[in-house]
Amino acid sequence: MTDVLRLAALCSDGDVTLSTPTRLRSFRRAERRILLAALDAVPAAKHGDVLRHREQWKRLGERLHPHEYPQFPRAAQVFDVARGVREAASFGGRVEAALAAGRTDDAVSLLEHTPGALLRRLDHLLRAGDGSAVLEAAERSVTRASGRVLLSLREHLQNRFAPVNRVFTNRSGRVWTTPDTRAPLDEEVLSRTLAILDGEIGRRLPDLGELIVDPAVLDVALPLSGKAVAPGLGMLPRGSLSPVDGELLRFFVHWRQAERRTDYDLSALMLDPGYDNPTNISWTSYANEFATYSGDLTEAPDGASEFIDVGLSRATQPIIIPQVHIYAGEPFEEAAEAFFGYMTRDAAQEGRPFEPRTVRMKSDLRGSGRVALPLVFLRGDDGAWRVKWLHLYLSGRPAFNQVEGNRVTASLLVRSIVKRDYLRVGYLADLLRAKSSASSTGGHLTFIGLQAPADLPEGARVYTPATLHELIPA
Repeated sequence: MTDVLRLAALCSDGDVTLSTPTRLRSFRRAERRILLAALDAVPAAKHGDVLRHREQWKRLGERLHPHEYPQFPRAAQVFDVARGVREAASFGGRVEAALAAGRTDDAVSLLEHTPGALLRRLDHLLRAGDGSAVLEAAERSVTRASGRVLLSLREHLQNRFAPVNRVFTNRSGRVWTTPDTRAPLDEEVLSRTLAILDGEIGRRLPDLGELIVDPAVLDVALPLSGKAVAPGLGMLPRGSLSPVDGELLRFFVHWRQAERRTDYDLSALMLDPGYDNPTNISWTSYANEFATYSGDLTEAPDGASEFIDVGLSRATQPIIIPQVHIYAGEPFEEAAEAFFGYMTRDAAQEGRPFEPRTVRMKSDLRGSGRVALPLVFLRGDDGAWRVKWLHLYLSGRPAFNQVEGNRVTASLLVRSIVKRDYLRVGYLADLLRAKSSASSTGGHLTFIGLQAPADLPEGARVYTPATLHELIPA
């Protein structure tokens, strides 16, 4: 049903996602008949879906004049629901009512008509009803759900073996986290569910022939949504892990104000292995035994840069969280330029001029919050340093943000991201190898890595971070 509203928005050059209202144009009589006929074919049980976009449905009714077309009575009922003349329970409302009354079987029967919705609620259904019956419904549904839904559910369920804090982010990188208070799932049921998902995902993957996978790409998180990565140089999706080579680490912020004085402050929150005992490097604390701050710049009409240097071999705290604070002036999205980046250097390069080839990443700052958390540097039990990608923004204060004011929030959010087991390229690589060895006909080669080597044979297929989304099955 909602697709009819999307079509009307498309015909009016509006937003087909319906996230912003569209000024609908006047439709010709032939167009009105087509749209009303489509609505008339929708069962009355689906009329509750109107409630989600009630105001936009009212506006569409004003353009379609359903009272002039008595041959489409169910279409007229749609607009009666939008105006509140007729009552209709939404699909989600009927599912929630069944679950609240303990009628899990009825909820499953309703959800089987929308396999994506069933799989998104699978955790709840497994806790509320008979696991075997729910799994049978899930097995019937996986063949009709999108690949992204299957992979997202797979990632969710693999974190249910050892629950961590739940993390919720939106498209602007704003985030909140909450403890996972749900009852645990039976491990046998979990294992059976993962096997069902792995089988269906593997079935949908293409046969890529001879497969070469760069080990450096195995810990890159799969891009399951557009919310996971910001534009920039060398960017990876949220949750990805990369090694940090070199003895000296430098991370930096650069900005240029557009119209008014703008002061961004680069800082670093440093924590022990338990995410406790915080210290910081910022304009309030310029140096410690292993890190140094370049200095505080308070305006940038022609551009300004601040950086922090860290001697990784001397670091006494294994968790380093760079932050960019809007102390005063323009939000990130209004500045003429705003980006964060990091580079690594050997001790022999200390004091030498800036070398662009040492930059490992550069990320545009364009989130809606007042505090940016682009990534976190982590020292593992083996002593090696790695970077985990965050792409997060905290709301912060309207002005005068500084690292001391968000220690608790930042440490909690970062810990939730770090502890979460993201679905990575290594998972798909294992399924692709199994498929290739079982059914490959040979004759072509595929490379998956951070960047393509120069010596690949002609005709080889290449997947890098920019094209990893093409590996996600439909």
